[in-house]
Amino acid sequence: MRRIVALFVVTLIAGLALAGCGSSTPPSPNASVTAKGSFGASPSVTIPKLKPTSTLAVKTLIQGNGATIKKSDLFLSNFTIYVWSGTTNKLLDSTYSSSPQVLPAGLLPGIQSAVTGKKIGSRVLAVIPPKEGYGTSGNSQLGVTGSDTLVFVMDLIQKYSSGTVSASGSTVSSGGGSLPSVSAAQGTAPKVTIPKNVTPPKTLVAKTLVKGSGPVVTKGQDVVAQYTGVNWRTGTVFDSSWQRSLPYSFKIGASPSQVIPGWDMGLVGQTVGSRVLLIIPPSDAYGSAGQSQAGIKGTDTLVFVVDIISAVNPGSAS
Repeated sequence: MRRIVALFVVTLIAGLALAGCGSSTPPSPNASVTAKGSFGASPSVTIPKLKPTSTLAVKTLIQGNGATIKKSDLFLSNFTIYVWSGTTNKLLDSTYSSSPQVLPAGLLPGIQSAVTGKKIGSRVLAVIPPKEGYGTSGNSQLGVTGSDTLVFVMDLIQKYSSGTVSASGSTVSSGGGSLPSVSAAQGTAPKVTIPKNVTPPKTLVAKTLVKGSGPVVTKGQDVVAQYTGVNWRTGTVFDSSWQRSLPYSFKIGASPSQVIPGWDMGLVGQTVGSRVLLIIPPSDAYGSAGQSQAGIKGTDTLVFVVDIISAVNPGSAS
């Protein structure tokens, strides 16, 4: 993997040599891509009506002063993605109108090169040729072909190392009794045991299992969480961020809601670093329709164990 410093050094040396000869060369199409706007706001991106080259181009548009991202880190980011094909381009995705997402620094070779060594609070522009992106096979699910160049503008909001993507507070309960029991070694997925021959609660229950020492979660914040979801009726896991090795991010109390009502109601007022047991009746989950793809009936009570990793105000970095 070529490092960002090496790329910049080569470009700088070439520029000095040309200057010494009294001549100039226009910047490559990739280096000509620009983006304007403030951190946290959707950027205005300008891509030339030219064919991109095969060279990775990275620019720090806004310099942050937070923690430095390592190549093995995860990071929370608002981002805009364009697909640059031939002399045309189109917007592929943008999180600025919804909520930021957690990405692995190693998601793509070009992303890893672009963000490694960058500080939280920075806005980074990366023009990523196929060889630094999805390769010659592209990504059909995203509509990216093997010849497409990707243009990312990323606001780096927060970073997470492998040891910080779980509850970090002090254990105060393991549940039990008429509630599910929860056990797990720190930093691992919780194991949930549903009590036998017990009728689930009819109303929402939010019980703190691990008490975090971070700030209180408030409505409208962008929350990052790890979770395991279990169906009370079957006792089986139907969804888990742990299985994907990637925390889940959402805006709490959004309108329209980005999560089921039980999460919006049960997590507000909790503290960052906490592990919370949520017992959610159908009315605060998927309602009478259920969720057939996950094997959830309209009468099923759901059990979630949620680790609150972070909560930040929109447009800010920490």
